[in-house]
Amino acid sequence: GDSKRACGTCTAEQIQRYQGKISGPILDRIDLHIEVPAIPAELLTSKKETGTRSETIRERVIKTREIQLQRSGKLNQGLNNKDLETWCMPEPKGMQLLHRAIDQLGLSARAYHRILKVSRTIADLDNSEPVTLTHVAEAISYRKLDRP
Repeated sequence: GDSKRACGTCTAEQIQRYQGKISGPILDRIDLHIEVPAIPAELLTSKKETGTRSETIRERVIKTREIQLQRSGKLNQGLNNKDLETWCMPEPKGMQLLHRAIDQLGLSARAYHRILKVSRTIADLDNSEPVTLTHVAEAISYRKLDRP
């Protein structure tokens, strides 16, 4: 899966066949499917700090968890289908995008529910009460392996 160099032993067909061994029902149970590219040597060996500090990220996560617990008494991952309707429904443009993604990607009900939960979490991290088009788009982008 490295975009800079091909596998020295596997053909593209073999890689695709291997990735196809992960069944749809198992993929549906995984919230995020993303590719993590290799870090370039210059960045890896640089002494200069880049990105967000761990402490800052930790504080955001703690705050987000508190928001979720105050709102519904549980974390977003623990929301049931009725809770999703109450707390996770996107604004109309976000819902339109989600409908298109369901049709184009052939998403299951479970994948749809996972996208709603991840969208709500992204909105919480963004300190946003409504779940917007941007939040839904980001959540869909994390479903890399749902692509036809």
